[in-house]
Amino acid sequence: MTETDPRPPAVAGQFYEADGKRLAAQVEACFLDRRGPGELPVRHRSPRRRIRAMVVPHAGFLYSGPIAAKAYAALAAERPPASVLVLGVDHHGLARVAALSDRAWQTPWGPTPVDHELVRLLSRPPISVDEDAHRAEHSIEVQLPFLEYVLPKPRFVPLMVRFAPLGSLEQVAKVVRDAIRGRDVLLIASTDFSHYVPAATAERLDRMAIDQILARDAEGLYGTVRRHDISMCGIAPTTVLLAALSGEPLTSRLLAWGHSGDVEAMRDVVGYASILLESATDL
Repeated sequence: MTETDPRPPAVAGQFYEADGKRLAAQVEACFLDRRGPGELPVRHRSPRRRIRAMVVPHAGFLYSGPIAAKAYAALAAERPPASVLVLGVDHHGLARVAALSDRAWQTPWGPTPVDHELVRLLSRPPISVDEDAHRAEHSIEVQLPFLEYVLPKPRFVPLMVRFAPLGSLEQVAKVVRDAIRGRDVLLIASTDFSHYVPAATAERLDRMAIDQILARDAEGLYGTVRRHDISMCGIAPTTVLLAALSGEPLTSRLLAWGHSGDVEAMRDVVGYASILLESATDL
């Protein structure tokens, strides 16, 4: 495999189906699920788009897929963005601060192309291209089947963000803000919320974090998660998303919150949420 070959999937067959036909049925089941939209996405889009950003989960589709489908159903009803910037988690600690990929990513439905121009604009310190950092990470990869299902031929940019001091994340956010200025880019932060705590604890702690996201307060979110020891794995990409969009006139709304215990009985659960940040006018 060369650096120009598509990045092969790391978690196909684990987090989602590896066969294209079965994957299509699995994605549609997420939309039809009672925890999700309850119906397939609309076929006729609005010519306008108000969704600027989304916060969505990244667990196995059985557990978090219907929660994620809530946001993707809303995206399917609007004019497609020219490009999608997916901010993911560095679960394996392979990135220095923030790592881009500049190659297509393979899914069971074929390669998803990368927006090379946006990669170029984002390639400024502390962000750099680092293909190796992405090789085993799932938080960006699991968004691609949903993106491919609701957007015609999406172009995307994968940006992995490692947990770091707030000042470092603000530096990443400044690069993102400058790179997307004047461009038709949808931002996605990929995160799960509380990990392996009782459901009541997850609901209480996750609500604290979600309230800060709804307030669009990057510093407040970072401080809340640290102060209350909330095991939100995507605190770094979500903080970057909020900070990058802090100057834009957006509103936010929670579409859904749930946890893995909604799927099968378990003592300790993982929390998931779908959140939109929207413009009052057409983007």
